[in-house]
Amino acid sequence: MRTSRVFYIHDPMCSWCYAFSQSWAALQQALPRDMEIVYLVGGLAPDTTEPMPPATQKMVQQAWQRIEQTVPGVHFNWDFWSCNTPIRSTYPACRAVLAAKKQRAEAEPEMIRAIQVAYYQQAKNPSLPETLLACAQEIGLDAETFSEDLKSEGIESELRQQMQQARSMDVYSYPSLRLVHLNTVFPIAIDYLDHRTMLDEIKTIESNR
Repeated sequence: MRTSRVFYIHDPMCSWCYAFSQSWAALQQALPRDMEIVYLVGGLAPDTTEPMPPATQKMVQQAWQRIEQTVPGVHFNWDFWSCNTPIRSTYPACRAVLAAKKQRAEAEPEMIRAIQVAYYQQAKNPSLPETLLACAQEIGLDAETFSEDLKSEGIESELRQQMQQARSMDVYSYPSLRLVHLNTVFPIAIDYLDHRTMLDEIKTIESNR
C-alpha cells in the first residue's frame, strides 16, 4: 500500500492555476495509479461585492500578460475586462468546487475546469452566483441542490478547513504541490512547461526514504 499522497492546492479563479492546468493534467496521468491525489482550495480572495480597485485590475492583467508570454498555448479572453465589473472575490468559486464535489466526487476537477473556461475563455464572472450555477448545470449537477449547498454551513466549514490545512502545509501561493510521504510534507516545485521535473522530484523523495 502506497504511503504517499499528492496535495494540489489551488484556487479556481487563480490565473496561474489556469496556466498550470495542462502540466498538472500530464503529471496526474504520469503518477502511479495507486497514488492518492487530494485537492485543496486555498482561498485567494475573500468575499466582497465591491468592484476590483484599478490597481488590482492592473496587477491581474499583468499576470495574464506574463502567462501568455511564458506558457505556450495559454490564452485569455481579454473581453472580460470590458464586459464585466471585476470583483476580487474567489471564495464563492471555491465553495462551488466543494459543492460540486459533495454532489459527485468526480465533479470536483470538472467544476474547476468549468469555472476556468467560463472566466478565461468565455469572459464570464465567476464571482457571481449565476455564473457558478451555469457551470454546475453545464457539468450535469442538480441546480437546486447545488444552490442550497453553496450557501450551506457545511460547505463554509469545509472551505475554512481546507484553507487551514493549506496554511498548515506552509502554502500561501497558488498553484502549489505538496507530497506527503511517511507523514512528512515535501514541497514540489511547480513546472508550468514540463511535468516530468515534478514527477522526477516525487520519485526521488519516495526512493530516498
